[in-house]
Amino acid sequence: MKMAKSLFLGSAAGLIAIGGAHSADLPVKAKAIEYVKICSLYGAGFYYIPGTDTCIKLGGYLRAEVVLNSSYHYVGPDSGVGGANNRLSDYYSARSRQDITIDTRTATEYGLLRTYFEGAWTYTTGPYSGNGAGGTTYTTSIGSQISGGTPGLYHAFIQFAGFTFGKAFSQFSTPWNQYPANSIELPGAGGWEPANQFAYTFDFGQGITAAFSAEDQVSRDQLAVWNVSAASAAGIAAGAYGANDFGGSRTPDFVAQLRVDQAWGLFQASFAAHDNHAAYYGATELTGHPDDKWGWAGQLGLSIRNIPTGAGDTINMSAVYTNGASRYNFHDYTSAPSFAMYGSTGLAGAYQSVALAGVSDSVFVTGSGQQLTTTYGFQGGYSHNWDPRWVSSIYGGWSAVRYNNTAKGYICGAVVANVALSTGAAGCNPDFNYAIIGTRTGWTPVKGLTFSAELAYTMLDQKYASGSTVTLPQQSGIAKPGTTYELKDQGALTLLLRAQRVW
Repeated sequence: MKMAKSLFLGSAAGLIAIGGAHSADLPVKAKAIEYVKICSLYGAGFYYIPGTDTCIKLGGYLRAEVVLNSSYHYVGPDSGVGGANNRLSDYYSARSRQDITIDTRTATEYGLLRTYFEGAWTYTTGPYSGNGAGGTTYTTSIGSQISGGTPGLYHAFIQFAGFTFGKAFSQFSTPWNQYPANSIELPGAGGWEPANQFAYTFDFGQGITAAFSAEDQVSRDQLAVWNVSAASAAGIAAGAYGANDFGGSRTPDFVAQLRVDQAWGLFQASFAAHDNHAAYYGATELTGHPDDKWGWAGQLGLSIRNIPTGAGDTINMSAVYTNGASRYNFHDYTSAPSFAMYGSTGLAGAYQSVALAGVSDSVFVTGSGQQLTTTYGFQGGYSHNWDPRWVSSIYGGWSAVRYNNTAKGYICGAVVANVALSTGAAGCNPDFNYAIIGTRTGWTPVKGLTFSAELAYTMLDQKYASGSTVTLPQQSGIAKPGTTYELKDQGALTLLLRAQRVW
């Protein structure tokens, strides 16, 4: 009887449990699913973020490319192991990159609120450099791209009610920067590299705008402030006529821009003021320092769209002049502050030829003030669409560097003393011209996928007297012996092959 009672109670408990489980499984009203909706306010590709009135657009590209006859991408072999023109120089260099963009926009009572991000992960083949002991070392960085992969932050800014805060294209730059019709980067323009900035843009309607900004000069706009008293033979052999002697940051660059952007094309005028703030003449603050000196840069840009040669054909061009603000002409990727390109020679007693050149914002010697460097340049490109799938372009860029007589006196004294210039001070002229000409053809078999080939010739035109020689020290990194070299103009032909998928 006791056992029967236990079985009955157990069965009852089981039924109650089953009943409870069935009650819990009774259907309830499901929460409404909020589908992603298209946002048509800002163009194709935008969607509302669920539950908000903010629109978002994701984009980017994946790129694979190889450059032939250069150790560096987008530039010719104008320095380092690339310019050495020997067994350390690369016949090719490969690169892969994944780029991601995130664009968000919200309409507010004060106007558009926008954030924009662009980042990339890049892998680039690195070159080998000599270690001075009969071996080589793998160089793990080429500019800012590290072999093995590195992230890069290109843009990160907020725009609100006409203001821009963060890392964005300089207000000095034209929309095409150094790419009027090309991928190989040209001198003669404000440059691609974005700058941290605080900017305001006035919109007058009908495509007419004016912008004013304060931009970080440390990360983008400084080139070189040379203390020529600290020049060395090793530095001059690489095209550096002094020790770089920047002081700490004191003031941003101040930039103004006026732009007219309409159906026929675009016109832009821009101006930048740049403070050159040097450190000390010597090792300590007791040695003194030169006073600050302001430099400036000006630029005019013109784009002509839909010219009679074909639908979508364009001509882009710009001209720039700088005094004490050389980075607005010789920017981050097209050119380093210094150049050393080697070649053959027919001069008796010379081992090889070399073109040495350097560009700075200013130069000084101990006890003197800064002498500002002048540069000017021009670039342009024409793009022609053969049909919706094929496009070709021709382009060119030319820039000049000119030192005043006082600066030449400082530099030439260092060159004669450190590398024994054969023609002496009379044959010394550190001025030079740097130019690139080229052509590009692209094929887009399907939307968003383009294969391109680009051929470019780089020229370094130095101005030392004909027949001049210098005695350079041994340079282990590029395997050059310490001996006599003829100073001579140099050039190089490069080919860039690229496959790119954009979405």
